[in-house]
Amino acid sequence: MRLITVEPPQTRGVGGNTVGSREQRIESIGLTARARSVLIGTLLGDGRLQPTGGRRARLRLEHGRDQAEYLLWKADELSGIAAGRTTYLDRVHPLTRAVYRYVRHQSFASTIYGEMWKVFYPQGKKRIPDQLPELLAEPLALAVWYMDDGYFFPRERESYLYLGTVSTEEAQTAQAVVATNFALTPRVLDKRRKGYALYFSARQARALADVIGAHLLPYFRYKLPFDPVTTDRLLKSGTVR
Repeated sequence: MRLITVEPPQTRGVGGNTVGSREQRIESIGLTARARSVLIGTLLGDGRLQPTGGRRARLRLEHGRDQAEYLLWKADELSGIAAGRTTYLDRVHPLTRAVYRYVRHQSFASTIYGEMWKVFYPQGKKRIPDQLPELLAEPLALAVWYMDDGYFFPRERESYLYLGTVSTEEAQTAQAVVATNFALTPRVLDKRRKGYALYFSARQARALADVIGAHLLPYFRYKLPFDPVTTDRLLKSGTVR
């Protein structure tokens, strides 16, 4: 496919800073607990790391143009280590001439990402890491992963978290960690060409919403359209104002 760069009408990041205007020194900036959760969820989901030599790597985020706001939210949440450039692109299929519009954010190289590369790409290929029990410890991390790769079937009110073409062992690791860390009981399903997925029955999808619903961005509420116990239910009862 051929790539065509399309300049956005305004290339300013959250907070008014021009996206990609200057490189920042990011090696000395530590991760907050929240940024760590967003990063872990992103790397388990659609985020990609690219080694740049030495001990560094860079983060690449890509989403459809309709999810540009979500990508910018990620970049803002990771602003301490995600300084880089956001580009709006059109991809033209060489045969059908169909145009696919998407947005990309590519960070500058960082030793923080270099360390994450060792965890998520131990043999040069992305995998669900053995350290998942320690990494996937907060509901926000699971929420970001689900916003990236989760799917909800309205008729059955069931949910899937797609894992991709991982090994059976990796899928079982994901299942065990979600069960242990969040008291959920998904099943591992082999979706053939789509790879493995964690399946949440209607009851478990409701339980999943109680765990991560408060962290889902409004745009993604359709992926888990239940009232999270920590917000909507309390607001309706008058407990939270």
